[in-house]
Amino acid sequence: MTLVIVGAPNPTRMDEAVSAFEAAGFTRIDELDQLDRARGGDLVLGVSDGAAELLREADRRAIKYVLIHDGEDDHHEGGTFERAHHRIEAAQRGELAQHLRSRERPLVTCLAFGYKNGAPADAALLIDARFLDNPYWIPELRDLSGRDPAVAEYVMQQPAAGHLLDDVQRIVRDLLPLYQEKGRMHIVVAFGCTGGRHRSVVLAGELAERLREIEGIDVDFVTRDID
Repeated sequence: MTLVIVGAPNPTRMDEAVSAFEAAGFTRIDELDQLDRARGGDLVLGVSDGAAELLREADRRAIKYVLIHDGEDDHHEGGTFERAHHRIEAAQRGELAQHLRSRERPLVTCLAFGYKNGAPADAALLIDARFLDNPYWIPELRDLSGRDPAVAEYVMQQPAAGHLLDDVQRIVRDLLPLYQEKGRMHIVVAFGCTGGRHRSVVLAGELAERLREIEGIDVDFVTRDID
């Protein structure tokens, strides 16, 4: 079973987003307590008020979920925009809904995020990349992102970056079968830096490339805080 929590800045947008997940085969629920009565299948819960307390309750109850925010910032501290694993627009709803349905193969999401916008709540591994030298302070790199080769080269030429990726790759490889034994088919490996634009993007992208060499798993590379 996959539980998706979808946040949006207003009820109309939330309903539209939840409807896209229903069209993909998810069953809509209106509160966390309905999980106890659910009979399997993939579930979607829509919220439009930031839902900070609901997210804290889910965390307290160790409920596993994928958090999506559809649309612009709703300016709720600790809410769905701030903590989202995926920030999307309307055109991305259907594809993401299909991608998040219950899986036969494990999925590893390599996520880059900025601490200034909040850390993702449900990461299996959360790595702080702020110990690396920051390309932001190099004038010719500042306006680029970690998807640009010049930024990637600057980050990866630091020996600590390669050592970190070696360790994380080994940990993920060793943990995957243990998560599968517990029925958890989607894990998030999150790399954070200050703004989520440079160091974290490079590391998440590099790890995704490495993990794609492992047979029998699917890999996503997501840059939460940049387009």
